[in-house]
Parts: sequence; structure tokens; C-alpha cells
Amino acid sequence: MSMQIKKKLLLIFFIALIVRLISLTQSLWLDEATTARVVQQFNFLDIVTKFSPQDFHPPLYYLFLKVWTSSFGFSEIALRMPSVLFSLLAGYLVYLLGRRIKNEKVGVWAALFFLFNPLIIYYSQEARMYMMTTFFLSGSLYCLLACLRVNELKKQNYKFILFFTLFAVASFYTFYGAIFLIIPMFLYLFYKRKYAFFLIFLIFFLLSLLIIGPLLYHQLIHARESLGIVANWKNVLGTVNFKNLLLIPLKFSIGRINFNPKWAYWAISGVWTVFIWLFVLKGGRKNRLFLFLAISPLIIAVLFSFFSPLLQYFRFLYLIPLVSLLLGQELHLKGVRVVVLAGFLLFSLFYLLFPQFHREDWKNLSMDLPSRLPLFMVYSSSDPIQYYRSNMNIHDFSELTKQKILREIVVVPYTADIHGVNYQENLAAGGFKKVEEKSFRGIVYEKWSK
Repeated sequence: MSMQIKKKLLLIFFIALIVRLISLTQSLWLDEATTARVVQQFNFLDIVTKFSPQDFHPPLYYLFLKVWTSSFGFSEIALRMPSVLFSLLAGYLVYLLGRRIKNEKVGVWAALFFLFNPLIIYYSQEARMYMMTTFFLSGSLYCLLACLRVNELKKQNYKFILFFTLFAVASFYTFYGAIFLIIPMFLYLFYKRKYAFFLIFLIFFLLSLLIIGPLLYHQLIHARESLGIVANWKNVLGTVNFKNLLLIPLKFSIGRINFNPKWAYWAISGVWTVFIWLFVLKGGRKNRLFLFLAISPLIIAVLFSFFSPLLQYFRFLYLIPLVSLLLGQELHLKGVRVVVLAGFLLFSLFYLLFPQFHREDWKNLSMDLPSRLPLFMVYSSSDPIQYYRSNMNIHDFSELTKQKILREIVVVPYTADIHGVNYQENLAAGGFKKVEEKSFRGIVYEKWSK
């Protein structure tokens, strides 16, 4: 690597870091607040034995964050910084991948497209496991390419399949959805007749499944029970429908922003998405492996979602490195490269600089809640309020019928529709009337009195 390339990379990654620090203190939303509660209240053993069986994710991310927060605390910045760092590390792996498949220029441009992709920037500011998974799978992909270039299984080449396996297992222990990319990478080893690598990976991955198998079994039972108990839970997870399928390429291209009027949103985002994916598919003609790895996980996930829904676009963030590499490989015209990068930056800055595109504003809602009144909501959704107002007196909606003497209450209706809770009907039957509603970004609270 030349000194000029080193300086260019340092500048790129410094800017990428600065961009990720913008609005990093915005309010935690529900899943992030749940993450904070877990690492605050559970020890390492309890995360695995008490929390994880009732969750839908493997425990590695929570265990890592437990170690991290023991040194850096539980502020919004401290909780989100691992995702910031993992996104930067994944960006460096994208650069290395681009350099390996073609040259330095492809590596640099692919890294730029990844680091400033609006959806990557959004989730690099979220205290969840998606950037950690993206890093591990990018590492696994890099090791896969090394395995494919080795002609024989010599002692010095064992490291490639070893690290390929370690990265793959780590990604699966971080996010079960990683399996949708692990399977195609694994099968490609067989297709390329790397039988020794194939068998080594198969043995060690099966061993890793045996280790996490009992936990996964309990989680599958819990997931089935939740689908039966929570009225509209399958819609949250992501059923197979045209909208969920369309949102994958669209959100990969424009990020999380959404605006009115809707016709303008769909027109602008639609044209931009078609523009981006035309070049992605053209890049796929030159690199069939990356195109196969970018598309096959979605096909497997669609088939899986007919039985257990999970077709939400953010569960496939780990495919964006492949999309970035296909873009970087295809764009020969400097002007087109600049347009793509400028578009990504523009959508990213819209999200970062305009608060209406930020996460739900639990912080200000929690600070505004009257402490003298009892608060009713879906209790499992109360983690953000407990994070910002730990002294609040919170009751589940199921307790409404037991509170005969109350004259005035506060309600946060968040997720009531998902859980099939008709709190308005219950309150009206008890003689309550809604007297006030206060709105914050993405959420509201209501005052009811007799």
C-alpha cells in the first residue's frame, strides 16, 4: 500500500467517524433501551440462562456489550459506540475485499460506498447487533476468497479455513439471520471442489450448533408462543409480501428516511433505487460469486419466512458490503461514481441533520411524563421510560380493570395495536375520557380522567 493510499484511507475513515458522531446522543428507542437494561441488570451467566431464552437473538452481542459498558458506562454514546467502531472495521474489510478482487481503486470506492451508505450510517448509530454481524460476515467473506485461491491444503493454509469458520460462527452467535449468508458461502466451497475446507467447516460449524442448540431450541419455542399470543407480531417480524420485498433494495439505497407527500417519496426513492441497482446488477455480470452471495440469502430468507416470518430489510444489512463491492467494481465513469457517493451522502445527511428522521423521542417523552399519575402501557415496551425515568410508576394494560379507585391516569399506547390491546374501549367502559394528548417524534402519551 502506497503512502498516498494510506493518507487517503485515513482521511476517508476519519470523515466516516465524524459523520457517525453527528446526533449520536439522540434518544434510544425500544430495542436499544432493552439492550441497555440487559447489560445493566444481568450478569454474564444470567444473560445466557435467564434473558436469552426469552429473547429472539443469540447472546454474543449482549456479552460483548456487557464487557464494554463495564468500562465505558451506559450513556447513549457508550452504548452505540461499538456499532460505530464495527461499521468502520467492516468498511476496512470492504476495502481489503475490493483490493483483493481487483485493485486499490475498486477497494477505495467500495469502502466509500459502504461507509457512507445511508442505511449503514443509520444502523452504525444503533445499540444493536447488526454492525457486529456485518463485520464478522465481511471477515468471513474475506477468508472465503483466500480459501478459494488455495490449490492444496498445506499446513500454512489452515489459517484461512480456521478464520473463515471463526468469523462465521461468531456472526451466527451474534445474529441468527447470518445463516442466510453462511449457507451460500459454505455451499460455494463445495461447488469449487474445496472438499477438505468444506468438511472442516462443516464439522466445526455443527459443533458450534450443538453448543448453542439447547438455547436455540428454547428460543424457537418462545418465538412460536409469541406468534400465538401477540396478535400482530408476525407483521412486525416481516411476512412475505410485495412491500417487504420492495423495501430491501429501496432502503439499501436511501436509508431510513421517509417523507411526505408520498408520491414524491416513492418517485424520488424509486428512481434512485433503480439507478443504483442497475449498476449493482451490471457489476454482478463481472463477479458472479458476489452477485450469487448478494441474492441467494434473500431467496433462502423468503422461503424460510413462509414458515417463520423475518423478512425485514434491516436483517440483511450484512449484504451491503457485497452491494458496495459490486458498485465499486462496475462504475468506470468518475462522474457516475461521484453521483452515487453524493447521493448516499445526501440521504445520510438528511437523516443526521433533520431530527424528524431520528428515532422515536422517548427521551423527551419520558422527561415530560407527570410523575404524580400512574402510567399504563404494554409493560414489555416500557424499557425506554425505565432508562430515562427509572422512578416512574409503570403498570401493564392488564391491570386497568383492577384499578377501580383511580380518577386520572396516563397512557402510552405504543405497541398496543401490535399486542391487540383495545385500551380505549376498556377505559371508556370504566368511565374514563381522554382529556389530553401530547405528541413527540414517533410516540405519544395520553391523559385520561373520570
